[in-house]
Amino acid sequence: MTVLLWIRFIVGIALILCGIIVFGIELFGVFQFHYVLNRMHAAAMGDTLGIALSMLGLIILCGLNFTSLKMVLVVVFLWFASPVASHMLSRFEVATNEELSRECDMSGMKQSADDTDLQG
Repeated sequence: MTVLLWIRFIVGIALILCGIIVFGIELFGVFQFHYVLNRMHAAAMGDTLGIALSMLGLIILCGLNFTSLKMVLVVVFLWFASPVASHMLSRFEVATNEELSRECDMSGMKQSADDTDLQG
């Protein structure tokens, strides 16, 4: 029984450390990129994976109880909320930035906008 507790402890700590490493890489990406859309992409992807790994490690350490259910619900909420918020902020940036063509390749934007109008 003690061996199983140690294995659970090691797996939980390893997942938490992986989550912290993902957060560190995310932080590096946010400061490395120069354009706001690239920064938002790095932040959104890193948050989603880092939170999932960290919370999974905490769930394993905590065991199966009501607290672990709450942590699962937090992960599910953040998996839905973080990408939606990032997408809305990036659409706001695209709609309001007048010099977007300097930072991004805009050649496919007209075609995709026409396709969206035809579908809707």
